[in-house]
Amino acid sequence: MATTFTNCSLFTGTSEKILKDAWFTVDDTGKVAEVGSGQAPSTNKTVDLGGQYVTPGLTNVHTHITMDPLTGDGGTSRGVVASTVGAVDHLHQLLKSGVTYVRECGSSFDIDIALKALKDQGQLKQVPQIMPSGKFFSMTGGHGDMPNAAYVVDSPDEMRKAVRTALKKGAKAIKVIATGGVMTPNDFMDDPQLSVAEMHVAVEEAHHKGQIVAAHAEGNPGIMNAIQAGVDSVEHGFYVNDEEIDLMLKQGTYLTPTLVADWAIPTFAKGKIPDWEVKKAADALDDLYKNIMHAFHRGVPLTLGTDAGTPFNDFTMAPVELQLMVEQGMTPFEAFSTSVNGTKLMGVDDQYGTLEKGKFADFLVLENDPMADVKAFQQKDKQVYQGGKRQY
Repeated sequence: MATTFTNCSLFTGTSEKILKDAWFTVDDTGKVAEVGSGQAPSTNKTVDLGGQYVTPGLTNVHTHITMDPLTGDGGTSRGVVASTVGAVDHLHQLLKSGVTYVRECGSSFDIDIALKALKDQGQLKQVPQIMPSGKFFSMTGGHGDMPNAAYVVDSPDEMRKAVRTALKKGAKAIKVIATGGVMTPNDFMDDPQLSVAEMHVAVEEAHHKGQIVAAHAEGNPGIMNAIQAGVDSVEHGFYVNDEEIDLMLKQGTYLTPTLVADWAIPTFAKGKIPDWEVKKAADALDDLYKNIMHAFHRGVPLTLGTDAGTPFNDFTMAPVELQLMVEQGMTPFEAFSTSVNGTKLMGVDDQYGTLEKGKFADFLVLENDPMADVKAFQQKDKQVYQGGKRQY
């Protein structure tokens, strides 16, 4: 049964233009069939959107749904039941906040793989589309060497076996740890961890199956190691430099800044998590802003990701990430385009990301114009649709 949505201002995501007095029709497969303005066609069902703004749903390509943002260690020591209950709740929060597609970047007990299967079977409702990663890949004693959350590998052969195992279980994205990070006490952002050879094996095995590889890489030389290994996206990239940018542009590597993850710790976590963890984040924030914006201005494609689940960085922060991008000099449309880039990174941009004919009608209904003020995405009671059906 086709449904026509009428009386809205439509932002399709393809340009900053807002189509006034707009309408669009969604067919019985949940995809956009027609878009126009003025007199709407007659269909089985009509929904009047009351003159509000319609925008594509957001894509968050860096989430950790099994983590607990109210703990310093992310709650990775929790058991499988508590982690699963939390993950389901976090998926609901993500969708309600306006995120209609996520790529996981490390999930305890491979819970995201199981939840993806339940969603595909229709047993898990009101959650985003999920690209699962399962557990991430760390060296012994590395940033990702956390209970129940990682494959711990210390050679190319161990990496090959582990990645093949993850792909067999259903992982659609592989997450490798190239550097130290904020949340671990015994390493730093400029500590290289997995080697080029180890990460290259992960890339080789994932690409054989048509899957993508993300690298946690905050400092140097680890960022360069990850790019040389051929990863599809660099996550965080706090200290990305021109030499690395040159290679990213040559190879088409994406960069996921996760600005809000670093911003949230000195903003909300002082006195609530260890001082060393707060200091690491605070010391890096200005450098992060400067280096990410330099990469953006040089043409590196940025994606929208929040690192949701890290300390005081909950599952509603994708709209805040957009705000931080704009505060650093991007236009609202440039910031939103990082969401579209996320669908390109995941290889689903033919079906998701913008509201065009033939794509799924995953969209938000907002009171205010998001291209005039990107904080419009932060509306608490926004309407959220998937496949033309209202979820919130």
